[in-house]
Amino acid sequence: MNPSPIHGARVFLIDDVPANLGVLGEVFTQAGAKVFVAQSGASALARLSTVQPDLILLDVSMPGMDGFAVCRHLKTESAWRDTPVIFITALNEVSDRLTGFIAGGVDYIVKPFQTEEVLARASTHLRLRTLQRELAAQAAAVQAKNEELEREIQRRLATELAIRRSLDRAVLVAARNGTIRFCSDRAALLLKSFFPHCAPGCVPAILLAGHATPGLRVQRSSRDDTDEIVWMLEAAPPPATPQRLEPLGLTPREAEILFWVAHGKTNSEIGIILGMAENTVKKHVYNILPKVGVETRIAAALLATETLGLVPG
Repeated sequence: MNPSPIHGARVFLIDDVPANLGVLGEVFTQAGAKVFVAQSGASALARLSTVQPDLILLDVSMPGMDGFAVCRHLKTESAWRDTPVIFITALNEVSDRLTGFIAGGVDYIVKPFQTEEVLARASTHLRLRTLQRELAAQAAAVQAKNEELEREIQRRLATELAIRRSLDRAVLVAARNGTIRFCSDRAALLLKSFFPHCAPGCVPAILLAGHATPGLRVQRSSRDDTDEIVWMLEAAPPPATPQRLEPLGLTPREAEILFWVAHGKTNSEIGIILGMAENTVKKHVYNILPKVGVETRIAAALLATETLGLVPG
């Protein structure tokens, strides 16, 4: 059989009449409650933090602060707002009852009272308060779970976004034995281009061994706590040579001169490098400008730099 909600409950009796306190105190003590008493509203409010009541039985007609005022004050305090208050008073007018409920009371018992009725109503409100606390705890747990789920969703969205972004890069993930577990589209294209005869689903042996591959830049990383290896692949740009400038419509000699212009060399320096007279270099530069569609030496140098894939200094 479940124990009564009154058993072990902290019941605070507030009444200015000692006889009333004695009767109610005896009733609740016999029911197993922990009883606390106060004989005025002011003293009761002063003791709240010490008593920490689960239920308050409150007289209305008290000198100084009456029971209605005490209850209204309780409902302004977050710590006691949900503590059930039962008015127990001789006032029996409908207006008094309404005032009590408006003030925040959960019940209203008129003196003289029957002890069985007081205990029954107290038991009901204590049980309701317990259920409220359990529901609040469950709601808090659900809220915490929802927040954790929201954080997990955000983490997964961030991971998904990172994966989507990685698809624009050549990412290759494989087990240490070479079995491919993830390969972005760009990585697949590079593997097919550089290792056309490699078995599908396997990392080329040259990559697995860590050897260099001409024309392919490789970044490899792994951790001791996992059997996976991650490769970042990138096709290395062809070397910057004068021949790469010839498609601009230049002769081999003009391509050589523009190559050194792109490297910031003066006409005199280019002449020394190529074994030409400075004036000859100057004439070549003059002819180069209209061929590449620019008007100044600086613009020609920038165009050549872009074509060669050089990083401006």
